[in-house]
Amino acid sequence: MSFRTVKDSMGELQVPEEALWGAQTQRAINNFPISGRSLPAPFVISLLLAKSAAARANSQLGMLETEVAEAIVAAVDQLLADDDLMTHFPVDVFQTGSGTSTNMNANEVIATLASRSLGREVSANDHVNCGQSSNDIIPSTIHISAAVTLSDELIPALDHLQRVIREKATTVDGCIKTGRTHLMDAMPIRLSQSLGAWAEQIRSCRKNLDHQLTQLLRLAQGGTAVGTGINAHPEFAELFNHELSKLTGLPFQPGPDLFMLISSQDVAVQTSGSLKTLAVALMKIANDLRWMNSGPLAGLGEIELEALQPGSSIMPGKVNPVIPEATAMVAAQIIGNDTAITIGGQSGNFELNVMLPLIAFNLLGSIELATNASQLLADKAIATFTVNEANLQQALARNPILVTALNPIVGYMKAADIAKQAYQEKRPVLDVADERTNLSREELERLLDPAKLTQGGI
Repeated sequence: MSFRTVKDSMGELQVPEEALWGAQTQRAINNFPISGRSLPAPFVISLLLAKSAAARANSQLGMLETEVAEAIVAAVDQLLADDDLMTHFPVDVFQTGSGTSTNMNANEVIATLASRSLGREVSANDHVNCGQSSNDIIPSTIHISAAVTLSDELIPALDHLQRVIREKATTVDGCIKTGRTHLMDAMPIRLSQSLGAWAEQIRSCRKNLDHQLTQLLRLAQGGTAVGTGINAHPEFAELFNHELSKLTGLPFQPGPDLFMLISSQDVAVQTSGSLKTLAVALMKIANDLRWMNSGPLAGLGEIELEALQPGSSIMPGKVNPVIPEATAMVAAQIIGNDTAITIGGQSGNFELNVMLPLIAFNLLGSIELATNASQLLADKAIATFTVNEANLQQALARNPILVTALNPIVGYMKAADIAKQAYQEKRPVLDVADERTNLSREELERLLDPAKLTQGGI
C-alpha cells in the first residue's frame, strides 16, 4: 500500500494514498482499534445531510463563498450516491466521547472531494465545519438519524404489525380458547381478544414513539462548543434547520435550550425507554406465540406456526418457533442497549455529554432491530399461523374453571366442589354440574357456553 504525508496541528502523519480522509481521521484509526465497528450508516448519512444544510445556510449568511458552499454540497451528494459510502468512515464507535473523530472524518472526506471539484483548497475546519462544533453537530446528528429512522422505518413497521394483528384477529374471532393466568387454566377467551391485546400494546408503543419523534426534531445545532453559539452566525440555527427540513422532509427546528441539548442526552434516553417498552411488548407477544404453538403433542398445541426450517440437527421432523425466538432475542438486546444508553446519559459532565458515539450506536441499533423484528413477526408468524380448533375445544370441555359462571347461582363453595370433582374424575364440568345441581341440562348448557362466557356480565 502506498501512503501520502498529511499534516494537522499535531504534526505529520502517513495516510493511505487512496483514502479521502486526512490526519485527524487517521489519528483516530490509530488510536481506537477497539471494536472494528463504526457508527451506523443512518448516522453517517444524517451527518452528511447536516453538513450540506450547514453549507447552504452559511452561504446564505455570507459566512462561506458561494463556490465553496456549492462544492461542499456537491461533495455530500457524491458521497450519498456512493455504494461504498461506509468505507470512507472507518472510525471506531468507541472513540472520544464527543464524537469529534467522526465529525472530523466527515469534514476531511467532504473537504477532499470539494477541493478536487473546486480546484483549490476547501478546509475541513474553516469551511466544512463552519459555524459548527463537534459538541453541537454530533448531538444534532443523533436526533436527526433517530428521527429519520423512526419516521421512515420503525413507525411504518409498527403500523404494519398492528394492522396484521387486527386482520388476523378478525379471521379467528370465532375461535374460543382456554384463558390462562399464572399459566393455569382460567376463564375462556376469544383468540381475537388475545390478539386485540397485542395490537393495543403495539398501538401504545407507537404513540410513545410519536411523542419522542417530536422531541427529536429539536436540535442542538447553533450552540457550538458549550451552548453560547460562539463562532456561529446568530441566524445560523434557524436557517440550518430550514435547509435540513428541506433535505429530509421532517420539520426540524432549533431546540428551546441549546445548553441542555449539548450537555445532556435526555431525549435519547427517553426515546430508548420507549424502545425498551416496545421490546417488552414484542417479548410478550413472541412468548405467547411460543406457548400456544408448543407441542405438537405434549404442549398446548393451540396454534401451528408456519414451518420455516428444520428445528434440530439430530431429531428428524422437529420444527421450532424460530421467528418468535428471534424476536425475543431482539427484545433482550434492545433492553441491553437501553442500559448502555442510560449509563451514557448519566455522563453529561457540566457542558457536554461525553458518551455520544455510544448513545448513537445503541439507539440506532435498537431502532433497526425493532423494525426488522416487527416486520418478520407480522409476516412470518402472526399472518401465517393456523388454529388447531379441535385442541381448543377439547381443552375447553375439560376446563373445570367454567364452573365460575355458576357462582351467582349455586355459590362459590358448591361451584368449587363441582370443579374439584370434574378435575379429579377428568369429566366435563357440564356433566358433574348436571348431577350436583337442580339446574336443567339445557340451562347448564346455556350458562356454561364458552362463547357467551367471553362476553362478560352475569
